[in-house]
Amino acid sequence: MTRPRVRLGDLSVGFVQPLGDALRELGHDPATLLHRYGLDGPRLAEAGARLSIPRYMHLGHAAIELCGESALGLRMGRLSRLAQAGLAGVTAAQAPTLGDAARTLLRFEPLYAANYRGQSSVLEDRHGAWLRFYSISPYNTYNRFVVDSLLAGWLAQLSHLAGHPVQAERMDIEFQAPSYASQYQALSATPVQFGASCNQLRLDRATLELPNPQHCPSTWQHLLQLCEAELTQRTRVRSLGERITHLLGPLLNGGQEPDLEAVASHLQLPTWTLRRKLAEEGTRFRNLLNDTRRDLAETYIRDTELAFGEIAYLLGFASAEAFQRAFKRWTGLTPGEFRRNQRRTG
Repeated sequence: MTRPRVRLGDLSVGFVQPLGDALRELGHDPATLLHRYGLDGPRLAEAGARLSIPRYMHLGHAAIELCGESALGLRMGRLSRLAQAGLAGVTAAQAPTLGDAARTLLRFEPLYAANYRGQSSVLEDRHGAWLRFYSISPYNTYNRFVVDSLLAGWLAQLSHLAGHPVQAERMDIEFQAPSYASQYQALSATPVQFGASCNQLRLDRATLELPNPQHCPSTWQHLLQLCEAELTQRTRVRSLGERITHLLGPLLNGGQEPDLEAVASHLQLPTWTLRRKLAEEGTRFRNLLNDTRRDLAETYIRDTELAFGEIAYLLGFASAEAFQRAFKRWTGLTPGEFRRNQRRTG
C-alpha cells in the first residue's frame, strides 16, 4: 500500500478574495498576480477548490512586494467576510450569538483550512474567551500576514454580524512588533502584546453574548448538521498509522522529537497496546516518525525559504547537523543539494 504524503496544509481559495480586494483598495489590479499563481476566474469559482499553504504564503509575499504595504494582512482581515470560509462561514453567519459564531467558525476550521501545525481553538471561561490561532513560527515576510489577516478577520467577521465594530479586549501576537505595529491598535482596547507565547485575541462575555440579528433557528440547525457530516467525512482516517501521522505534526517542534509514550497519551492508549496495534498494521512508531519527518522536510526545503536550522527546529531535531545527517540518510542528498535540484527543475 502506498503511504499518503504528509503536506504542510491547504486552505480554501476563498481566502484569496480579501487579498484581491485589499490590492484593489490600494490601487492595484490583482488579476496579473493571481493569474501567475493559477488563480483565474474559473479556479476561484470552483466548488471546494483549495490552495496549498506554501503557495498562499508565496502569493501573499508577492502581493506585499507589489503594493509595498507591509500591513497588507491587516487590510485583508478588515475586508474578510464569513462566506469566504465556505460552509463553515455560512453556518457561523446563522449562529444565535457572536460567541456561537466564533465557536462554529473555529470548530469547523478543517472544512476550509488545514495545517499540520495544528488547529485554531476557543478557550473559554466565565469572563469571556480567547480565540487562538496556532503557532506558525518562525516568522518572516512570507507568513506574518497570515496571522494578521486571521486575527483581524475574526474581528471583522464578528463586527459584520453585530452590525457595529467589535474590538478585542486584548490581543497577543507571537512575533516581535513589526514596523507597522501602530496599525494593530484599532483592533484592541488595550495595547497589543508582541513577542507573546501565542497568537490570540480576547473577547469579553458581553461581546460573546451579543445577539445575531440574522439568526434563523431552523436554518442554523440544518447548516450545523451539514457541517458535522462534512467534518466527519473530511477527517475520517482508515488506520491507526494515519491517526498517528496527523498527531505528529503539532508534536514535532522545538528540538525535541515526540516519543511513543507521548503519542500513546494523546491517543489514550497504553504504550504496549499502541505498539501491538501498529505491529498488526505492519509498521512501527519509528517508521511513522521518520516518514513524517522526511515528507515534511522535503516540502519545507522545496516550497519555503526557511533556513535548514529553522526546519530542523520545526521537525524536532536537536541540531541542524542532526537534521542534515538524517536527510542525507533518507535521500542520499544534503538539504542544500536537494533545494538546488528542486530549483533547477521547478
